[in-house]
Amino acid sequence: MRIGELAKISGLAPSRIRFYEASGLIKSVERKANGYRDYAPDTQWVLEIITGAQAAGFSLEEIRQLMPMNASGWQHEELLSGLKQKVQEIEVLQQRLAQNKAQLLLVIKGIEDKPEGMACADNAQLLLHRLRDEGVTATSGRRDAASSRKKTARQASEA
Repeated sequence: MRIGELAKISGLAPSRIRFYEASGLIKSVERKANGYRDYAPDTQWVLEIITGAQAAGFSLEEIRQLMPMNASGWQHEELLSGLKQKVQEIEVLQQRLAQNKAQLLLVIKGIEDKPEGMACADNAQLLLHRLRDEGVTATSGRRDAASSRKKTARQASEA
């Protein structure tokens, strides 16, 4: 199959396919006498795996390490380990995002609830002190997201 056809059915630009080939993610193919590349039919399947893995957060290097050069070369334990590692990375990211969300919600609430007549600069200082007291600043943002949410909810109900 020629690169134009592969690009059409995969939805990828020919330059992206050539990049994956140059990166060693798909098998290199020799050019025919007419200069065209002729890709194997399973290349479409490999491209789907690559793009799916990228969408799931895998880097090209991680994909290269986990993916075999042929369909019979899968290393079960390595693949399983790599997938589990990515799940752990996603969980850490989710915790950080929850902390960021909690911090942003506190800031929003502080801005919306600014006391009448208070200058914005004074309210900003008040918010910074409140964030430090709550433990959701960047330096102490590693706290448990659940306890931050509970504290925020408690304060919101008291206000």
